[in-house]
Amino acid sequence: MSAPSLVDRVRARLAVEDREPSRAGVAALVREEAGGLLGDDDVLVAVRDAVDELAGAGPLEALLRLPDVTDVLVNGPDQVWLDRGAGLERVPGVRFADDDAVRRLAVRLAGSVGRRLDDAAPWVDVGLPGGVRLHAVLPPVSGGGTCLSLRVLRGRSRSLDELAAQGTLPGGSGALLRAVVDRRLAFLVTGGTGSGKTTLLSALLGEVGAGERLLLCEDAAELRPRHPHVVRLLTRPANVEGAGAVGLRDLVRQALRMRPDRLVVGEVRGAEVVDLLAALNTGHDGGCGTLHANRSAEVPARLEALGVAAGLGRAAVHSQAAAALDVVVHLRRGPAGRRVDEIGVLGRRGELVVVEPGWRADGGPCPAAGELRRLAGVP
Repeated sequence: MSAPSLVDRVRARLAVEDREPSRAGVAALVREEAGGLLGDDDVLVAVRDAVDELAGAGPLEALLRLPDVTDVLVNGPDQVWLDRGAGLERVPGVRFADDDAVRRLAVRLAGSVGRRLDDAAPWVDVGLPGGVRLHAVLPPVSGGGTCLSLRVLRGRSRSLDELAAQGTLPGGSGALLRAVVDRRLAFLVTGGTGSGKTTLLSALLGEVGAGERLLLCEDAAELRPRHPHVVRLLTRPANVEGAGAVGLRDLVRQALRMRPDRLVVGEVRGAEVVDLLAALNTGHDGGCGTLHANRSAEVPARLEALGVAAGLGRAAVHSQAAAALDVVVHLRRGPAGRRVDEIGVLGRRGELVVVEPGWRADGGPCPAAGELRRLAGVP
């Protein structure tokens, strides 16, 4: 009896069931079908292969298990890419039979967590069991075929000391960031996609005193601070009738009623910016979050765009931001990896908010260096 025939029999049994196959269910069926004819080692191999194919990510499962992989991307049946922290690499040895196979995998993964993916709902963004975030788009929205993006959310967070050892905190940036947290300054961690914003924010939250209560508001459970008192609130999409959605703005409002010592928004990207700025202006010191931005100097424009879209006037956005936020920590991803590129201080220039460099990795001019040291209490 070979493992492939065993997988075929398990697949046939699953085909008559109404529910999505679970890992535990597939493993139980493999053991049942093996019927004692395979040794313990062979059963373990057969279970792993069957779970990967029938309840896991199929041919992508082995890539997701690689220790340093952060993203696995599928642009077509024979276009599989991964990122191990040094840029995208094509994986020539992994391919699908055709686009229908890619689509079946996407539909099954979405269905495993109760989400719909079909011609009427041609995209999905959802967290999967095991710490993987799935984004999938079906044709014709994706013109070249089904596209899959799998982001690996590592269960183990890193401390500031570990990030420093990896080169993420060059020069004196580590000491400054610890002081920012200790002084309960409100800050944003900014950077491009994959620059390490969530990793750094998790590490910074791990520096918060054990007696403080962290309230995390996120789309997916990405932040994993090493802290004894963490309360996590997660968004929820609408159901097939279009009802029941819970957005980040809803979570921020609820978090404010749950006695937060630190209010954290995993990613500020919409109307929740209004409630976050309001909260940080009403006694909730030490709040923080991440924000996509190409440069720290562009943060005020990003906040303005989000706030105006949510109904807040331009002047009000800048006034609220100036009073609510103290520091911007900007990350950049380069050939040598991810690292803190700049620590900026928010200030006013007329009626507008600006971010002035207080520390730079390249040693360039820092007009706000004195203000940053004053805020952080560093001589």
